[in-house]
Amino acid sequence: MFQPRIPVNPLPARIVTPLVQPTVTTDIAPHHTADAVACHHHNAPASAPVPAPSSGVRLTPAGLAVVVAGGVGAVLVIGTVLVSMLLAVAVSATSVAVCAVVLRSLLNGQRRQR
Repeated sequence: MFQPRIPVNPLPARIVTPLVQPTVTTDIAPHHTADAVACHHHNAPASAPVPAPSSGVRLTPAGLAVVVAGGVGAVLVIGTVLVSMLLAVAVSATSVAVCAVVLRSLLNGQRRQR
């Protein structure tokens, strides 16, 4: 239970034989018309070759171009949004500063007239 189970690989061509072989069950009973001839051959059933797992993602030149174009587009969109937010903050701060200067000037003008 606590020991790792490693598949057995008797063949050198990257064909991995799993530890548990799947069993095939059929719901159809065999139809016997004659006595079956006993077969005394000791052949193991042939197993289908398992394709080797690919290591990583392989990109074609067209796929690489699409990924690069998507990355550039994402950087441009995110950069545009961030710059526009910074510009909005700068405009808001400038307008608040102008309002503060105007109010200060008005309040100072009222004090001088008295």
